[in-house]
Amino acid sequence: MLNALTIDLEDWGQSVLDPRLPVTDHVIVNVDRLLDFLKHHGVQATFFALGKVCEQFPQILPAVAECGHEIASHGYGHLRVDRLTPAEFTEDLQRSVDIIESQTGRRPVGYRAPQFSITQDCMWAGPILSEHGFRYSSSIFPIHGLRYGIGGWPRFPGFWPTCRLIEFPVTTLRMFGLNLPVLGGGYTRLMPAAVQAHAIRRANETHEPALLYMHPYELVPDEVDSFRRDGFKVSWPRHVTQALWRSRVAPRLSRLLRQFRFAPVCKVLAVSPPKRMAAPDELAVEMGPAACLAGA
Repeated sequence: MLNALTIDLEDWGQSVLDPRLPVTDHVIVNVDRLLDFLKHHGVQATFFALGKVCEQFPQILPAVAECGHEIASHGYGHLRVDRLTPAEFTEDLQRSVDIIESQTGRRPVGYRAPQFSITQDCMWAGPILSEHGFRYSSSIFPIHGLRYGIGGWPRFPGFWPTCRLIEFPVTTLRMFGLNLPVLGGGYTRLMPAAVQAHAIRRANETHEPALLYMHPYELVPDEVDSFRRDGFKVSWPRHVTQALWRSRVAPRLSRLLRQFRFAPVCKVLAVSPPKRMAAPDELAVEMGPAACLAGA
């Protein structure tokens, strides 16, 4: 059964420390390393691209697209949706879409909220995404979390109750009457690989696809130390929680990629992939992937 592999394409500073921090060139090296890693395993994924990163380094998205990965939106400024007004959210969303279209020639059909921040306080976000042509979202964590989550949300893909948007939540493991987060991000570092494999297998046994998420910087064991050396202020508690067992991520992901089948979200959900925009000098003429990239 196909499962979804997803990447939050962002720099560690905006992701963890402060979204207002400048984007560093760490992200270029990290994405290159991740593309090589995925190519080695023969796997394609969905990259939820952060607009400000791609704006700073416009060479990243064409390189990702050339490898056959799906490009989706992660918003522009890594701002929590539950702290925005509908108008602010729409502006941030459109800004990211404009960047993705200009750099890849394709309009994204998928969206992920920064920090999985579509919560009960901002259920207006789903209809806005649907109105802007998005086919699916992967923005809700079906857990009772301190920073994010909607505990009563269905654990597997399904339509929003208020619009025709498909929500594909991050996979959880149901135990003791609770949904436990086990796949992706820090959970990949902290949870044994056997537990993560068990969660995917349990989902597939009920004919449901699992979804795993990660970030390019997670394959770099000394990423946090590198930021400290570059002069970024990182508290020791945050250093410990972010760096602990990071060297285990790559081998654990490799194990999962060998055990299970993974693909981009649009393929798992059988959602039409993003369509290429018509070039100014074209009418109904279609171009191949290489030509699209050359013009991006």
